[in-house]
Amino acid sequence: MQNYFLKDLPERTQKPRKEGLTMVMDKGLSVREAEDFLSIAGDYTDVIKLGWATSYVSAQLSEKLEVYRQANIPFYFGGTLFEAFIVRNQFEDYRRVLDKYKMPLVEVSDGSIEIPHEEKCQYIRTLSEQVQVLSEVGSKDAEKIIPPYKWIELMQAELEAGAWKVIGEARESGTVGLFRSSGEVRSGLVQEILTKIPSEKIIWEAPQKSQQVWFIKLIGPNVNLGNIAANEVIPLETLRLGLRGDTFDFFLNKAL
Repeated sequence: MQNYFLKDLPERTQKPRKEGLTMVMDKGLSVREAEDFLSIAGDYTDVIKLGWATSYVSAQLSEKLEVYRQANIPFYFGGTLFEAFIVRNQFEDYRRVLDKYKMPLVEVSDGSIEIPHEEKCQYIRTLSEQVQVLSEVGSKDAEKIIPPYKWIELMQAELEAGAWKVIGEARESGTVGLFRSSGEVRSGLVQEILTKIPSEKIIWEAPQKSQQVWFIKLIGPNVNLGNIAANEVIPLETLRLGLRGDTFDFFLNKAL
């Protein structure tokens, strides 16, 4: 949606998008908050993640999911919930939960527990027969540094196992995985990943504005970004379009 005309803006992909996705983190919105959020930002929201295991304790869960379903926005439970079921040997129970809530997507991750990688890939293969799979690469442990070649190997294997897209881990804080504890991007890591993995196959978790700016300037306005707070979706869209100070000259200079 645009309320008036401005020329020389970067071209944005249109929904349903295959790239240029904005994945929003729902940390426990109420049904009314979800409705209000979609009324202003639904056009710019492509996927909604119910963060970590918030769905376990959220009231009116089915009602809220129906709000997202009616808006034609796919949603999924955070990967930490998947891991909570796996560590308790309840994989089949988890699959039943996915069916119960008619989940269109699922996240397979191993950021909080150790899962042998072939076993993780088997979970991806199995779940991809049931729903569309997102797989997350990277650890929530700030002390665990994965070398770039290993990120590439893991991403390639998980895409081959059936993942629709892979997610670069950053947590909701943006201080692990792809980022240093200060929030600074591990730029060499990202650039090396991009030599082997197509950018459209990756969703980069980037909750902080400076991180969003960095990825937009590196990849362009149609970079896939995730873990975006509900109240940051509109600000992010202005960053993508060069209508905020941080990216104002970046796209304008290319157009003139």
